[in-house]
Amino acid sequence: MDWKLEVIMVPVSDIDRAKEFYAEKLGFNLDVDHRDGDFRIVQLTPPGSACSVVFGTTTNIADAGTVAGLQITVTDIEQAHRELTERGVQPSEIQHFVHGEPQPGPDPDRAPFNSFVFFADPDGNKWAIQEGPR
Repeated sequence: MDWKLEVIMVPVSDIDRAKEFYAEKLGFNLDVDHRDGDFRIVQLTPPGSACSVVFGTTTNIADAGTVAGLQITVTDIEQAHRELTERGVQPSEIQHFVHGEPQPGPDPDRAPFNSFVFFADPDGNKWAIQEGPR
């Protein structure tokens, strides 16, 4: 039996602002924006991902901006950094780790899962983009 991670709940303070950030700035696909009275749920999926992010009026069980460690894997960290910057996201510089310490630039050997860019959404939820196998 497969166990598939499908949805990550991201606590936000302003649904429309978050929807714009994830759709316009990050380029996530808008899957659902459902409203029913005071209830609203928004689901967006990164291109090529099987896992989505969801936020809404009654779905957040944590305070806005308290999620950290969300990660997206890409095949080209430099392209991802350029795209984020062009879309108005303020990512960190590309970095890799040596003995647990951050170093500037991508991993010199392009070792999978050791080149990163970090950023936060408008509420302060913390994301990392890591370069996977090329």
